[in-house]
Amino acid sequence: MTRYLPGILAMAIIVVASNILVQFTVGLWLTWGAFTYPFAFLVTEVMNRVYGPAAARRVVLTGFVVGVLCSVVAAGLDKTTLRIAVASGAAFLVAQLVDIVVFNLLRKRRWWVAPLTSSSVGSVLDTAIFFTVAFTAALPHDANTGWANEAVPLLGQGPVTALWVSLATADWMVKMGLAILTLVPFRIIVRNLLRSERTI
Repeated sequence: MTRYLPGILAMAIIVVASNILVQFTVGLWLTWGAFTYPFAFLVTEVMNRVYGPAAARRVVLTGFVVGVLCSVVAAGLDKTTLRIAVASGAAFLVAQLVDIVVFNLLRKRRWWVAPLTSSSVGSVLDTAIFFTVAFTAALPHDANTGWANEAVPLLGQGPVTALWVSLATADWMVKMGLAILTLVPFRIIVRNLLRSERTI
């Protein structure tokens, strides 16, 4: 269990940081949390590659518990709603667990196939679940979520749709970009961890 501790700590730090940084905007469509959260997929995939799916699930469940605690604290400080907290927790848990399954199915392919594919699938699920559950007008909304249904051009340029669709699209684009960029640290971290495992 102690060898999983760096992964558990990394996941906890990413979840806490993302919960804080999501409150600060970057431009019209993003928050700083959009740039930190995708690293959760990197942690999950490193743990999966080096220690296997069971270890990766442990790390994800720890991240989920930390995320729930953060949401409870934020709700107590009136920074969020139950709907947003549920959306965040559901999106994280489903996306990360599916990431583990997809990665494991592809783990024997070329080294980059499993992390890139699983991150891509996880990113789509995470974005779709979070933004739909948190903001769609099909579900009851309040002052904390109703604003997201304002009709605006998609990313300021495209067809008119709900604001939350632009937010989701921008968020997904960042996740996909980071899925590609994190292949380099994935390769380096995995190689170093496997080397250290062999010397133990």
